[in-house]
Amino acid sequence: MQSPIDMSNERVNIVSHLGRLKKSYKPSNATLRNRGHDMMLRWEDEAGAIEIKGREYVLQCHWHSPSEHTINGRRYDLELHMVHESADGKVAVIGIMYKIGRPDSFLSSLMDHLEAITDITDGERAVGVIDPRHIKFGSRKYYRYVGSLTIPPCTENVVWSIVRKVRTVTREQVRFLRVAVHDESDSNARPLQSINKRSIQLFRSDDKVEN
Repeated sequence: MQSPIDMSNERVNIVSHLGRLKKSYKPSNATLRNRGHDMMLRWEDEAGAIEIKGREYVLQCHWHSPSEHTINGRRYDLELHMVHESADGKVAVIGIMYKIGRPDSFLSSLMDHLEAITDITDGERAVGVIDPRHIKFGSRKYYRYVGSLTIPPCTENVVWSIVRKVRTVTREQVRFLRVAVHDESDSNARPLQSINKRSIQLFRSDDKVEN
C-alpha cells in the first residue's frame, strides 16, 4: 500500500458516489520551512480543512519535482501535496500536478519568501497570512486510492485524492523550489510503487457541466 503509483486508464474505475472534495479553507498565518529535502508551507492556526467520510483533516503543504504520481505512465514537472491530518492522527493528501507553462499564481505569491530562505539549510520564515483557497484545483475530477506517505516513515493508510486536471508552472518556479533546498539532487520524487491489488477510482460528477 505504498505511494506514489501510476494511474493508468486500465486500472481506474470511474465513479460518481465519492462526491466532490469538501474543502473549507480560510486565510491563516503560515511559516515556510526549508526541510533540506523540500519546501514546506505550514499554517500556524487552523487554515480550514477537508472532509472525507465525515472526518475533518487540517492542512500543510509541500512540493516534489518531478511529480511523484504519474498518469498513464507520464511524469509531470511538479507535484504539490496538500497534507491533511485529523485529530486522531489519520492522514489525507490532495495531490496537484503541474507541467511547464504559464506561472502558477500561488507559487508566484511565495517567490520572495522562497528566495529569502534559499541560503538557509533547515531555515524557517514567517510569511504572514496565506489563503489556501488561492491554490487552484481547476477540476472537480480526482483520482482516489489508499496508499502511504512518500517520505519516511512512509506510513500507510493515507487517503490520496489526485486532481485530474494538470495545471501549469514555469521552469523558473520549479527550479526555485529545488535550488532552495540543499540535497544536491535534481529530484525529490520517490520512485513509483507497485499498485498490487488496490483499486483506483476516478470521481466524475453526474452533472452535465464539469468545471
